Amino acid sequence: MVVGEVVGNLWATKKDEKLSGLKFLVVRKLDYKGKKTDNVIVAVDSVGAGIGDQVLIVAGSSARVNLGDKNIPVDATIVGIVDSLELQD
Repeated sequence: MVVGEVVGNLWATKKDEKLSGLKFLVVRKLDYKGKKTDNVIVAVDSVGAGIGDQVLIVAGSSARVNLGDKNIPVDATIVGIVDSLELQD
């Protein structure tokens, strides 16, 4: 799992038909100190996240299983909105 912050939306009018109806968000990953990195990914939103939300992301087969279709062409899915993140140095 990865923690990130939603920084944008992505729209694609032409895409694989299995992706129809899915919401795509651009997420900037956070490092182990909770700071934004330069690493940005696109993830399918399954929880109603929005720009500025810190989110929990699963990748690979977990991302597809969460959407209920093991054959869907998805690498990352947002599965939670983070209420708080507490880190120790």
